Amino acid sequence: MGSHRRLAPSGFDRGARGATLCVLTAAAAALGALPAGAAPHDDGRAEVDRLYEEAERATESYNRADERADDLRGQVGRAQDRMARQQERVNTMRDALGSLAGAQYRSGGIDPSLALMLSEDPDDYLDKAAALDRITSRQAGDLRDLQGAMRELSQEREEATRKLAELERSRAAVARHKRAVEQKLSKARRLLNALPEGERAALDRASRSGRTPDLSGAVPSSGRAAAAVAAAQSAVGKPYVWGANGPGGFDCSGLTQWSYAQAGVGIPRTSQAQAHAGRQVPLSQAQPGDLVTYRSDASHVGMYVGNGQVVHAPYPGAAVRYDPVGMMPVSAVTRP
Repeated sequence: MGSHRRLAPSGFDRGARGATLCVLTAAAAALGALPAGAAPHDDGRAEVDRLYEEAERATESYNRADERADDLRGQVGRAQDRMARQQERVNTMRDALGSLAGAQYRSGGIDPSLALMLSEDPDDYLDKAAALDRITSRQAGDLRDLQGAMRELSQEREEATRKLAELERSRAAVARHKRAVEQKLSKARRLLNALPEGERAALDRASRSGRTPDLSGAVPSSGRAAAAVAAAQSAVGKPYVWGANGPGGFDCSGLTQWSYAQAGVGIPRTSQAQAHAGRQVPLSQAQPGDLVTYRSDASHVGMYVGNGQVVHAPYPGAAVRYDPVGMMPVSAVTRP
């Protein structure tokens, strides 16, 4: 949404920004991590922001692959069930057709005129012969239809299995990328842990951001939005956990999905899909319960709770918390 103005240049809490710059500058200088002539605080902050963004993108990609894989598993299972039912019907019809064919063969082995003369009830013989012809024709048509349906189901199952295998490979690749990002985050954490205890404690306090902002006068857009906001607020303090959607931990889209689920509303799993899970409104018209997605790729999402604040799961190592809605560039505001 081009009209949105970036109110703060990074994902850090405003109150933590100054401490973060100083901390990262000192740590980077101590470890010789920055090239000569570089601006230490800018480079350090940019590196940590980049690591957090990579981690979040990896998580959302993982969630998307996981969701698609689960969907395809369901498709494959349903196709297999349909195949089994169709196969049972075909087997039953084949048995019936075999019996009819045997009877027809035995009847056809006798000259029809002789069979008619030998029949105790010629009218009954004619009725049975006509019925036999009709049943055979109908059953043969049904069998052709079922065989066609079986071919289609077989193709569908093969395609679904192929897609599932492809998605499993994709999911494994995302998981590998996730591990790589976790390693980078671990390096960043070690860098921060090398700081003096006082500076590290100051940064940790700022990152926890346990404060509750003044939300008086904020009116949700609906009753279900109010219930979702209440659920999101109840999660404040819970940890950020890779790929989690509650109730013990959350990633960013897991928090918003879980919060709306507590209100009886189903929304998609990923932040990119959540950006389109309702009516988009201008940021200036945001109401509590609206979903706020961030960055040009909508790789982060939070829930607007009023008075310029969102609740969100920020990044690994930080708990669910309140932050200014303009903490990052806003890409969309969506009202489910």
